Amino acid sequence: MNVWLYVWRVPGRRVPAVAWRMARDRGRLRRTPGVSFAKLLGTGRDRRFGPTSTDPTRWAALVVTEQAPELERWQRLASAECRLQLRPLASRGRWSGREPFQPAGHKAEGEALALTRARLRPSRAVRFWRAARAPGLAAGSAPGLLAAFGVGEAPLGVQGTISVWRSDADLVQFAYRHPDHQRAIDRTPAERWYAEELFARFAVLGVSGDPDVIGWAYQQSAQRRAA
Repeated sequence: MNVWLYVWRVPGRRVPAVAWRMARDRGRLRRTPGVSFAKLLGTGRDRRFGPTSTDPTRWAALVVTEQAPELERWQRLASAECRLQLRPLASRGRWSGREPFQPAGHKAEGEALALTRARLRPSRAVRFWRAARAPGLAAGSAPGLLAAFGVGEAPLGVQGTISVWRSDADLVQFAYRHPDHQRAIDRTPAERWYAEELFARFAVLGVSGDPDVIGWAYQQSAQRRAA
């Protein structure tokens, strides 16, 4: 199965229609023939994370299916779209009680994408966001980072991040070796921030549409790869 990430930029005047579509299409997308997993997501501003960074003009869908789904209703609402085709490299944890991504032991060639997702325990949320401030700032300037933004299924408590990296090695270097990020990982078992969590890495197989929608320095990365 392939994983498809759609990200849309919508005009401000259409935000109410998008919010209505968000509520209406959650179950409909999951029931689409051939779709094994699907989530509609709100997003945050580029390279900013946390509940105060919400961007109401950008929305996303993550879909696991063999062929790219047709999402015409969303495309009609959007002023621009970026679509990424992804292949799972590694996945740990659960999302809504499921393990949605099935890595096949491949290696990344070229850009890689990291997805984190967590359902916070309400009693731990404030402490989590305080602890996440330092690694969030560090990620914004990490070597090899091409794009990053927060995602969420709800305004509070069900949060995640998406980041695109020049290579899987750059991704792994930050995720497991940056001191701020490593300290946050080390604190997780004792703090028990999450009721449920997932971390997954993907190879980026293809990009179509407008990469500016996700703030990706795509041309720069393509030139480096061709050099």
